[in-house]
Parts: sequence; C-alpha cells; structure tokens
Amino acid sequence: MQIKSIIDSQGKRFEVIYRDMESESDLGGRKVQGVHGYCFYGDKLVIVYAGKKDSWTPPGGGVEPGETAEQATIREVHEESNMKVLKHAFIGYQEIYEGDEVKIQTRSVCTVEPYGEFVKDLGDDDITEIRLIDPADYKKYFDWKEIGDHIMQRALEMKKKL
Repeated sequence: MQIKSIIDSQGKRFEVIYRDMESESDLGGRKVQGVHGYCFYGDKLVIVYAGKKDSWTPPGGGVEPGETAEQATIREVHEESNMKVLKHAFIGYQEIYEGDEVKIQTRSVCTVEPYGEFVKDLGDDDITEIRLIDPADYKKYFDWKEIGDHIMQRALEMKKKL
C-alpha cells in the first residue's frame, strides 16, 4: 500500500510518501536516516516523551553509521525506554521530501520487555518519560493522520503474528 500526504510539522511543510514493507530489501539499497518502533509490552503500546520537542511518540531516532534499520530500532528502543526488543518486523517506510532532500524512515512493530525501571534516556537525554498505554488511545498522545492510522492498524495486525 502507498499513501501520500502533506505534513505540517515544526513550522515546515513536508510531502510524505509511505509504503508498506516486509524486509529491508524493500528499500532497494536506499540509506535509512530514521526509525520508529511501535513496541508492545503485553497489550500496551510503549510511548516516550521527547522533552525538547514537547511531544509523545513511539521510541525512535537516527541510524548510526554501519547500522541496519533493524539494529537502529533495537538500539533506539533500548536507549529511549530501557526495553529489550524480543521480536521485530518491519511495517513500512516513509520518504519525506524537504526541498531537494529526501529522508527515508522505517516503521517497525516490536514486542518488548523491560531491562529494569526507566531512569533516563541512555542516548541523548531527550526522553524524560515513558508510558504504557492502550493502543486505542494513541491519538491522545500523537496523531500522524492517515499514515499514522494505517501504521497503527498494521502494527496491531502484525503484533499478533510475532
């Protein structure tokens, strides 16, 4: 499935094209800059609060040199939530057009368990809180419109198969 959308974020407007994917090979060798993991601990969705951006989001962030998108997702989930990824599957990817630049970001579904209590963001200290919420309530925290609705529906369906 492909969804095109215009997103207004942080005072900028972006064209976004989302596509479902099954594996990293669906990216055709394109470099991934960002990842987000729709992580489930039991029946609860893990979300994190990014203080600098004053927003809730699924755990995620940038891809470091030499990392695959899956490795980056596992690392970011650990750094931002102190959770261990038990199972991982790709949901899809987005092409985000900003002027002449195109950024690729993946979306994944994961099952997780805590390493221990969340104390702080192990990466850049931006994440100040985590919550485990009912997935039906995600729009109370973040609303990524049609693309976000599709990703959440697909995450819930794929979680059952993990």
